[in-house]
Amino acid sequence: MMVIIFALYLRKIKLFGYRVFLIYAVPLGLGITWAVAFALTASGVYSYKDTSHALRVSPWFRFPYPLQWGTPVFNWKMGLVMCLVSVIASVDSVGSYHASSLFVATRPPTAGIVSRGIGVEGISTVLAGLWGTGVGSATITENVHTIAVTKMGSRKAVGFGAIVLILLSLVGKVGAFIASIPDVMVAALLCFMWAILCALGLSNLRYGATGSSRNSIVVGLALFLSLSVPSYFQQYGLLPNTNSSVPTYFQPYNVASHGPVDTGFGGVNYVLNTVLSLNMVIAFLVAVILDNTVPGGRQERGLYVWSEAEEATREPSFLKDYELPFKIGRAFWWVKCMGL
Repeated sequence: MMVIIFALYLRKIKLFGYRVFLIYAVPLGLGITWAVAFALTASGVYSYKDTSHALRVSPWFRFPYPLQWGTPVFNWKMGLVMCLVSVIASVDSVGSYHASSLFVATRPPTAGIVSRGIGVEGISTVLAGLWGTGVGSATITENVHTIAVTKMGSRKAVGFGAIVLILLSLVGKVGAFIASIPDVMVAALLCFMWAILCALGLSNLRYGATGSSRNSIVVGLALFLSLSVPSYFQQYGLLPNTNSSVPTYFQPYNVASHGPVDTGFGGVNYVLNTVLSLNMVIAFLVAVILDNTVPGGRQERGLYVWSEAEEATREPSFLKDYELPFKIGRAFWWVKCMGL
């Protein structure tokens, strides 16, 4: 509730020339709610206890290193699933690249720059796997919203923030402090964050003809089928009124044991049942098939207009915006996908 009040009702109030409540809606809402909950707990109104004891047992300094959790285990079935998920994440990143260029008032990137960005995400995902983070690396649409709100599109600011995060990762108490946030507050924040993420994704439709019946039907079918088809796969084979003990975000991987697809090959069943129970996979497949088969003009479909490499090389401002820092590009001049 605090986040909604800050982000919506107080969004136009400025302090020191900045819309503080809009920019820092999430940390302000979390901090105030957590402080009130702590005060009520200390006064005896609530009896919440941090069962993880993360703050007490975590060390002050801890240096993370590769393979700290052991040698990675490769499963070809899960590898195929992750390949498809990575493709979908790359499509989302492409949209974020184009939207970011508009917010910072520069020309759209070239095809080579887009490939370079996706390649860096792949390298970051490999590093994340070696360090055992459990998640991949991709562009988050919320960061595009942050650029639009803060009007801060400097790469130096992003680099400084990355350095700060790396330094904080060495302090064990910081991670323990974040881990000690009550689950109820995390769930409430996720409700708001996922709603914003969904809205920002739909806002990309403004580049096309939003009033077109063609686009409305494509988007509507993609959204509806992405909710109904995975739900069918996740509930297939389960008894009515049965509450699964598996968390919602793990259900797609649990479907492999009771999904409707039965080809006679265990590996194929695992991949198909898992993939078809993922909401984003169904939405992606439906949208791609319909958008590329239903007739429609480029302007109606809202196809992005990318910059040409030959024209971009003649503009110093464009090169300054997209060149690699610290003259790294000179070392990779032979890699075509890393250029303009």
